[in-house]
Amino acid sequence: PPPSLVMVVMPSPLLLLLIASCAALEPASGLPWSQEHATAASLAGPPGGTRSVVSRDYSLITPDSRVYTGAPGWSKASVAHIVSPAFPTGAAFAMFIAEVPAGGTCAPAPAGHSRFVLSLRGEATWKTASGEYPGADVNTKKDVYAFFPAHAPYTCEAKTHTTLLVYEKRYDGDKAGDDMPQVLSGEVETSPLLDVGVEVFKLRKLLPQTLAYDFNVHVMDFYPGEYLKVREIHHNQHGLLLLTGEGIYRLGNDFHPVSAGDCIYMAPYVPQWYGALGTNTSRYILYKDANREPAIYAGAHTSGKAGGCGVGCSAGGGGGGSCSATATD
Repeated sequence: PPPSLVMVVMPSPLLLLLIASCAALEPASGLPWSQEHATAASLAGPPGGTRSVVSRDYSLITPDSRVYTGAPGWSKASVAHIVSPAFPTGAAFAMFIAEVPAGGTCAPAPAGHSRFVLSLRGEATWKTASGEYPGADVNTKKDVYAFFPAHAPYTCEAKTHTTLLVYEKRYDGDKAGDDMPQVLSGEVETSPLLDVGVEVFKLRKLLPQTLAYDFNVHVMDFYPGEYLKVREIHHNQHGLLLLTGEGIYRLGNDFHPVSAGDCIYMAPYVPQWYGALGTNTSRYILYKDANREPAIYAGAHTSGKAGGCGVGCSAGGGGGGSCSATATD
């Protein structure tokens, strides 16, 4: 049987209070990460009140705090930037949510940047934006993901109103040879489940675990009452979107109630832990830099000059790390 979360939280009055708060975080109807939900959420609760927190070591950004704006080269679309190299995080990657109405288009990733997208709703067609890479079209719909390497930029056109989760990172690696990353797409549910050792959650890794790829994207499922056994501290950065469910997330020395639609950035070495509450399965997707030595990026986080960059950005540099302290986070 899964370990009991109650055994963990009972000794702490603070956690009991957070659990009670979390019970009130029932997501509104519709998509909790969408722009329209964010607008509705901003009108609820006390004036000026929010669960969002931003610090050097982590950020929790809830739907009511997201600000949508236009993006260079995108038509009819608006994006909410969640993670970027901007101070105070200095992340080595970018994470944003894009709303693309039917007929709207998206620009390719900035030059030299890889892009991963997960469709949260809607249908879109992706076409190669480079005559040097005559790749096949890629179609995305809900729960379908796609990866476009830096040497193979793609643009998209939305067939229906499409909501996208997007990760972008300046590629650190050779631009030629047999080990170049490839254009990939697939469905989350058909991706294989991987062994998690002593942990109890379900894990999928959506990108190949080879040196050609300098980051990966994980999808993790927790039944209510399940939690991470390892209180993780590692050099890898994360950008997380909670897709379903609710629970408690430890970030540093703070414990936060979280629910579907919340986004979290975790800097290198910040203590982190999750426990699932409620009655629904918790599922989150997260970015994790991988397959690169962390020493070559020394100072990227503290200087705020990491080369992750996002939509419309073209700064140099690079980000990432290699493997985690555990094999499953």
